[in-house]
Amino acid sequence: MTPDQYCQERAAGSGSSFYYSFLFLPPLRRRAITALYAFCREVDDVVDECRDPAIAATKLAWWRDEVERLYHGTPQHPVTRALQALRADFDLPQEQLEEIIAGMEMDLVAACYADFSALSLYCYRVASVVGLLAAEIFGYRDRQTLRYANDLGMAFQLTNIIRDVGEDARRGRIYLPQDELARFGVAEADLTAGRYSDNFYRLMAFQIERAEHYYDKALAALPAVDRKAQRPGLMMAAIYRTVLDEIKRDGMHTLTQRLSLPPLRKLWIAARVWLRP
Repeated sequence: MTPDQYCQERAAGSGSSFYYSFLFLPPLRRRAITALYAFCREVDDVVDECRDPAIAATKLAWWRDEVERLYHGTPQHPVTRALQALRADFDLPQEQLEEIIAGMEMDLVAACYADFSALSLYCYRVASVVGLLAAEIFGYRDRQTLRYANDLGMAFQLTNIIRDVGEDARRGRIYLPQDELARFGVAEADLTAGRYSDNFYRLMAFQIERAEHYYDKALAALPAVDRKAQRPGLMMAAIYRTVLDEIKRDGMHTLTQRLSLPPLRKLWIAARVWLRP
C-alpha cells in the first residue's frame, strides 16, 4: 500500500463530512488535503482510543518527533511520507502541524475549560489551524482568506462540541465553559446523566448562537476573489451548518442523541455548493 492509498483509506473510512468536499478537488489538491486529514485522524485517535494518558502522551511525543523527521526528509509513517511528497507544492508550516498535536495534548491534561477564552485556544489548535492549512492547499490570493479559514475552523469545532456534548461528558470531557455552565445553572452531573432542563436548553441555544456567529463572521470575511478556490471549505460549512440547524430543529437533544447526516445528503449538499456560481 502506498502512502497516498493509506491516507485515502483513512479518509474514506472515517465517514467524516470533510471527506465529501475532497471528492470535487483536482488530483494534487485532493491528495494533499487527504494527507492532512489523515494526519489529523492519526493524532486525534491517539487521544480517543488510548485509555492510559501516559501512553497517549508518549505516542503524541512520537508524532512530534515524526513531524520533525518530516521536515528533515526522513519520515517513517505513511501519512508523513505522503505529506513529504507534497511539500514542494504546498506551504504547510511545521509549527502548524505541531500546534495540532498541542491541541490533542490539551485533551490529556484538561477535562474542562474555565471560560471561552481558554476554550478558544483549544479550538484554535485542533480546528482553526487545520483550516489555515486547508486554505493553503485550496489556494488563495488575498490574505484575508486566512481570517475566514480561522473563523470557519472555530465554527466547525463549536458545532462538534454542541453535537457531542453528551457523549463527551460521559467520557469525562466537558468542553462547555465552566463559567457559562454556572451562569445558566447547569451542573456537570446533569450533562453526564443526560438530564434535560429549561436551563440546559437555554445554555445550548446560547452555544448555537455563538457557533452561528462564527459561521457568519467567516463567510463575511472570505474575499470574492478566493471564493472559487475555497469552495471545499464552503461545502464543509454548508454540511456542518446543516447539522447545527438540524440540532436546533430537533430540540437540542444532544445529551442523549448524536445527530449526523446520511452520506447521500452530505454529497448532495456538497454538490449544490460546488455548482453554485
